Amino acid sequence: MLTTQLFTFLGIITVLTITPGADTMLVIRNVVARGQRAGYLTALGICSGLFIHATLSALGLSVILVRSAAIFEIVKLAGACYLIILGAWSLWQMIRSRHHTEPAPTLAIQTPQAVGGWRSLREGLLTNVLNPKVAIFYLAFLPQFINPGDPILLKSLLLAGLHFVLSILWLALISTFLGRLRGFIARPAVQRGIEAVAGTVLIAFGIRLATTQR
Repeated sequence: MLTTQLFTFLGIITVLTITPGADTMLVIRNVVARGQRAGYLTALGICSGLFIHATLSALGLSVILVRSAAIFEIVKLAGACYLIILGAWSLWQMIRSRHHTEPAPTLAIQTPQAVGGWRSLREGLLTNVLNPKVAIFYLAFLPQFINPGDPILLKSLLLAGLHFVLSILWLALISTFLGRLRGFIARPAVQRGIEAVAGTVLIAFGIRLATTQR
């Protein structure tokens, strides 16, 4: 990859990475609800999905998603429903905790073993993979940085790898920052507030995804 192409790619990906979206909100939600380790695993799941999108794009399978209205709608609605379910669950957790006389487990007393890591990893992966906008973005974006004669699959995975590194560093930074604030966000009132905001935003992203046109 030429140096100019590389810096252009990194610049665009950096802007996209630091722009708040459903991925960022999911990481914040899981750090608050389950601890710092859950945030790292959520970030790993989200970023791992990039390799799936890159592979589908290189193999031409993403074209099917773009050209088939039915398949696009199925994937889009599945992703939207998943975000709405995650958001609704956050709101339910917030409402339920308000009726508990005993304080709910907080970040101050949670240990890495307190919750299943696979759940956070799975949530991150599915949130990314079930977002057809990521697939369409990769299909339209990656070919601009692949020169004639380049091995398409290998180059696509390399570009996804750069995206992976930038994204996971950013999301891990957010997780670490929130983890250092555990004394503050471990307070039940603060946790309920963040759960309420995260749940509402995830539902909003789900609705927006559901109404997205190709």
